[in-house]
Parts: sequence; C-alpha cells; structure tokens
Amino acid sequence: MNKTCRRIPTRSIRATLVFMGLSASLLISACHRQGSEDLVPEPSDSEPELTDTELLDLTQRQTFRYFWDFSEPNSGAARERYHPASPGLDQNTVTTGGSGFGLMVLLAGLERGFISRTEAAIRITQVLAFFESADRFHGAWPHWLDGRTGRVIHFSPKDNGGDLVETAFLVQGLLSVYEYFKEGTDSEVRLAETAYNLWETVEWNWYTQEQSVLYWHWSPDFGFEMNMPLRGYNETLITYILAAASPNYPIAPEVYTQGWAQSGDIQSDARVYGYPLAVHHAGNQEAGGPLFWSHYSFLGLDPRGLSDAFTNYGEVVNNHARINYQYCLENPKNFVDYGQDCWGITASYTRNLDGSLGYSAHSPTNDTGVISPTAALSSMPYTPEESLRALRYFYRNKKQLIGPAGFYDAFSPQHAFWVAEGYLAIDQGPIVIMMENYRSGMFWDLLRQNSDIQRGLQILDFRYEN
Repeated sequence: MNKTCRRIPTRSIRATLVFMGLSASLLISACHRQGSEDLVPEPSDSEPELTDTELLDLTQRQTFRYFWDFSEPNSGAARERYHPASPGLDQNTVTTGGSGFGLMVLLAGLERGFISRTEAAIRITQVLAFFESADRFHGAWPHWLDGRTGRVIHFSPKDNGGDLVETAFLVQGLLSVYEYFKEGTDSEVRLAETAYNLWETVEWNWYTQEQSVLYWHWSPDFGFEMNMPLRGYNETLITYILAAASPNYPIAPEVYTQGWAQSGDIQSDARVYGYPLAVHHAGNQEAGGPLFWSHYSFLGLDPRGLSDAFTNYGEVVNNHARINYQYCLENPKNFVDYGQDCWGITASYTRNLDGSLGYSAHSPTNDTGVISPTAALSSMPYTPEESLRALRYFYRNKKQLIGPAGFYDAFSPQHAFWVAEGYLAIDQGPIVIMMENYRSGMFWDLLRQNSDIQRGLQILDFRYEN
C-alpha cells in the first residue's frame, strides 16, 4: 500500500490535514488515483485543537518524510537538500552525516508507527549497501557522494576525500541500527552486523597525522592541506568519543586531552544571562555558537550528567540553549516577533541582503533576523517548555512555514515573513531525533547500552553523575 494512503486513525488524518494546511479533497483525490478508497474523512467545520502530544506526533511524522519520501532514490540515503519548487536541484547528492541522521530518523519512524519493521529494514539495508560500496578514504566517507555511483563529490576545491566529522555523524546512525536490530530475526542480525562492520573499519587514528589532535579532512590529491584540527567547543565532540571507542583504530587519550580539550583551555568562566557558558565557543564566546553545536554530537550521546575532567556536558548543552533563548527574548536588535514564542538561532539557510537565498551560521554574534525551526525544536530535551512554545508559534504560522517535509528550514518575520522554502538533511534530522530523545530517550538509551561507546568514554575519563 502506498505510504501516503496508509490506514491511520481518523483523528490522526484530520490533524495531519490541519498541520499541513491541506485541502482534504486534494488528499482524497490523490489517494483515489492510487487505488485506495474511503481513507480520509470529510473535513471538520472548524480546526481541531491539538494537544502537545498530537503536535509532536505530527511534527515528527511530517519531518520524517524528508528521509522517507524525498530520499535519494538510487541509494535510499539522505539528499543534501530538497526544494519542492526545484526538485531536481542536487537530486543525486547524498550527504554522509545527514544519512547517519536519516538512519536514526527511520528508527524513530518505526517506533512511532510511521512505517513497519519490514519497511524500515528494507530501506536501511539499501542505505548500508550503498555506503559499503561508496568511496572511502582510510575508512572515512566524504562529505558528499553521488547517489547513483557512490563516488565522491567535491564539497569544496580541496575537499574531495575523507571527512572524519561527517563520518562520525554517520557512525552514530550505524551504531543505533546495530543496537536496535542486533537481537532481532536472522535477517535483522545480519543487518546489524553490516552496520557494525562499517563502523569498525574507520581508521580514526590515521587522521591524527601522529599528532595529539584529530584532523577533519584528508584528500588523495591534497593530503591534509585543509589543515582543520578538531578543537572544542563545537559540533565535533562525538568524533573523539568514537575515535577512542574504535575496536580496531583507537586514538590515545592524549589526543582528546590535548586536541579537543586543549589541555584544559577549553574551559571558560564566562557567564551569559546568568548562565555559565562553561566552555569556549570558538569565535562565539560572547553568547555561544550556533545551536547545532549542542545537537549533532548529542543525537546519540546522552549528555545528561556527562562529565569529563574539564566540564559537565549536560550543563554545557542546557546552558547553550537557554542562552540562545534569552538572547532572543532580550532581542537587542529589535527584530520583529523575537521573544518567548519565536526563537532559535543556528546554521541554516538565510536571507541575503538582496533577498536571495543563502546560508549562514547564525548565532547571537551573527544574528540577521533569521529564525531556524531546527534550533528550538532540536533543543527540546534542554528547553522543553520554551521549545514547545516555539513549536506552537511555528504551527500557528503553518500556511507560510509548512511544506511537504515539515517546517521549512528558516524564516524571517523581520523581512515581511520571508521563508526559505527548502530543506536540509542536517536540519530536518535532529528535529525528529531530539524530539524522540525528549519523549522517550530512545537514542540516548540505545548508545548508552553500546559497549564500544562506553569503553570510549572510560578511556577518555568521562563519567555519568546520575
């Protein structure tokens, strides 16, 4: 049966129509064209009031579509971007990190009943087969791949080789798949084993250049010329945890201590709106960096009570989100609608000065009046009340903000409610995943039971305080 016309409860269908702002007659006619009858009720006279639970369900369901209905068709993996008005744009460009997020989103969709266990296994098998045969560079995948061939696509002039950070984001998804299916049927166990094999063949220690730091990129044509060491605080913490946890290619503890933690210089005594920043946010020490810095590493890595010798990461991520919220509440630039309902600044599409579509790493020190729904929604485990208020605001403006794969990537009330009518995998994925961590702790529980991850945390002297 076509997924669009699945038999789901009447209330869920009505609420979905409300959420999408769609005409019931359009959806009925679409289902009838596909051979299904009488699946959608007549629309109600008035819009039903949705509970928080219904709104969370609908947001996850609609955002899930990015990775189900709009995936790259040959690989089943996540497309870098999707623009409904230009569906051919980069249509075969697969994102490695976004595909890792996508694997986790598929598991969340399975848990929420959006797809069946069999459907999830078939799609995940397709994705893993693609990454098995795709280009790798000392075990690491590149940032972008051609979904038709598995060959590397240049991300930038010298970025045509291994991307260790994107690889780490993919591995979070691989280990989630492994933990989810490792005790299932015979075919599911084989699927789990495939995911594990891909993880254990990444040569993390090779990306140190025999120094006490990890490097982001290596190219067969340019070597380490991009010269980007991974130092905190930003989105790359998970790379060090995985590198230490590797069964076959682990890093030594001093690579983390001297590289990421900079021998203690990662620590900060700055306070913003009364909240300790706790760590140095590179280039953003005034009020913290883009909010995705506190999302990507913690999609699977549980930050609650997680400490090392230098800081408590539970406090780091919670304070980062609350500082971002307080900045929008203060609204020092007097942007339209900024406040307790409309907030969230992170890297996303942006509005260029001439009104065209661009991209920017928004933060309190780079605030152009652009709000990114992923910022507040992916912070839901850290700021539940504030994030739910933002969700209500986004939903109230659904006619402008909602498209076929959930909330559009960014918008600006300041500029006549300009909307970036497109999607990015790395922004859509964390919405579903972090909402699920808020609701059930699903991915945090999966990776807390992974013995490799726990070994890596122990090697780097991490501990959970609760």
